[in-house]
Amino acid sequence: MTTPAPTKKTFTIGTRKSKLALLQTDLVLEALKKAFPQYEYKVFSKETTGDLNTTIALRDFTTKNLWTEELEELMINGQVDLIVHSLKELTTTYAILSDVPTTLPSSCKLGPTMPREDSRDVLVVKQGLPYKSLSEIPAGSVVGTSSIRRTAQLAQKYPHLKVQDVRGNIGTRLSKLDAEDSPYTCVILAAAGLLRLDLTDRITQYLDSKNSGMLYAVGQGALGIEIRKEDAVLQNMLDTIGDQDTTFSVLAERSLLRTLEGGCSAPLGVETEWVQNAQGAKQLRMRSVVVSVDGKECAQVELEADVTSAESAEAFGVTVAKALVADGAGDILEAIQQNKAKETVSTAV
Repeated sequence: MTTPAPTKKTFTIGTRKSKLALLQTDLVLEALKKAFPQYEYKVFSKETTGDLNTTIALRDFTTKNLWTEELEELMINGQVDLIVHSLKELTTTYAILSDVPTTLPSSCKLGPTMPREDSRDVLVVKQGLPYKSLSEIPAGSVVGTSSIRRTAQLAQKYPHLKVQDVRGNIGTRLSKLDAEDSPYTCVILAAAGLLRLDLTDRITQYLDSKNSGMLYAVGQGALGIEIRKEDAVLQNMLDTIGDQDTTFSVLAERSLLRTLEGGCSAPLGVETEWVQNAQGAKQLRMRSVVVSVDGKECAQVELEADVTSAESAEAFGVTVAKALVADGAGDILEAIQQNKAKETVSTAV
């Protein structure tokens, strides 16, 4: 009598159903298959609240985790073993909505992060228009974005431009931009999504602190892999496929945001890079900015630190947050909180 072969352990990966989310999940799936071929893997995809409702402005939702809560419930209940998210923080007027909130459910945690895609924002100009950079866009032109971070930085650096909300997945936003009756001259998107979708040809300009003064969102370009806290097997597997530089950068950025939020939403831009100091030692450099919604007030810092562990990465984020507050970010955030409270009262009445 032949003994049946032992059944391979199967890991179920949870994700949203969007094309980009599935592509990002495939990156993690292939890395796991390559490093751990002894296991089986399957993908479970689900449309979440944030995917199903693209008409309500993000600021009008009452929950932060529009894209994660339902998947997290499935993981907590044991129906999926890990979840692949985009770490990019999506910001809107007086509310931060993040693909992965900086505070996770108590039974969940983020594992190490795989190598980061390009973290910058990009300018995408409507097809047929000649402009090659943000500085060339004529006064009065409409820039499409649903991000308060981008809106605030545009108000500060490019006050002659108008901003109009645009929602939907990348394909939807590009269609809205290129439509004959479109009000938009351009839109600003994350480079990572366009690159992963093989839409590099639509990128007009990469935006950074040097060429445009635009800083990107916390976690942008990185994939967050969420697991149950007690899952030591998956933790070890993610340690193998993770990238230490990316993980430490993202931990520092998220620590910065978590420290700044403090019950108040922050239109926060960051830019991190690994550099060598005068002694040749490797350090993490972080530029960060908090801008008032109207662009009139700004707090910004640039700091470097030795970051060699998760603990030192998170401590660095706290240090940068305190430096921003000392530079005036506290007053900006307090004003935003007061305006939010006024809007809440006005809506209730």
